[in-house]
Amino acid sequence: MTSPLMPKATAVWLVENTALSFEQIADFCGMHPLEVQGIADGEVSGGIRGLDPVASGQLSLEEIRRSENDPAAKLQILGTAKQYIQQKTKGSRYTPVARRQDKPDAIAWLIKHYPAMTDAQIAKLVGTTKNTIQAVRGKTHWNSANIKPRDPVLLGLCTQTHLDAAVATIKTEMGQEAAN
Repeated sequence: MTSPLMPKATAVWLVENTALSFEQIADFCGMHPLEVQGIADGEVSGGIRGLDPVASGQLSLEEIRRSENDPAAKLQILGTAKQYIQQKTKGSRYTPVARRQDKPDAIAWLIKHYPAMTDAQIAKLVGTTKNTIQAVRGKTHWNSANIKPRDPVLLGLCTQTHLDAAVATIKTEMGQEAAN
């Protein structure tokens, strides 16, 4: 199970303070092992302070020690953290002011690369309104002259996992339509 609270900060702390393998840390934090290796090399974590998963109630010291002694073991999140994950509601995500102007670029990229993606899917993925999507699609957006299609994952507006899930949904829908 992935770490619910700040996975990169948790990974930084685990790299700095434990003898866990990159794979164990990556599995627990929901990251790729190469990204964890980048944290260990100091290339990825750039200024991120580590978050102690023991102090935050995600792990116990016994669980860390058990996993350090068994490289094949997977870290098990504590029950209190599991309850936190289940209680957390899916509300709207906060987008920092500095990233808001990137949304039309992300919408243009999604329209260009996945024309079958519905407005509702784009709105959910990027966190925007259908009116904005229609304006970008119809080139009536107030800033349409400056819109350049850019990957929403690289812009930090969604995760690669969410994008892959949306693309998989499109492919299954198109497969069902082709069968009909």
